[in-house]
Amino acid sequence: MKQVRITVLRKQLYPDLVRQYLTEPPEECVCDFFQEGDSFLYTGGAEMPEGFCPWAWIDLYRTVSALSCGATYTPWQREEGTSVVCCTDGIRPVSFLLEAVESRPS
Repeated sequence: MKQVRITVLRKQLYPDLVRQYLTEPPEECVCDFFQEGDSFLYTGGAEMPEGFCPWAWIDLYRTVSALSCGATYTPWQREEGTSVVCCTDGIRPVSFLLEAVESRPS
């Protein structure tokens, strides 16, 4: 099994949707779990990396698990063993780069 590096590519916020659908002001609605460039390592099992957002983990786990088992998303993704996915928060989504990496020997 491979490990999977999870890197935060981008955080988005749609202030118009915040104003229309949420009760908080837009400046309070930015995702506070992640910063762009944050990196996490999935090492196996169903364990979420420490410090990861539980809601985003539910969204990413299927792809993380598949990549760790050798799945590929080519020809849709340019590189073998990578995938770009996002959490399903429609108002403040976060995009992640998932990269399968060789596990280090124990």
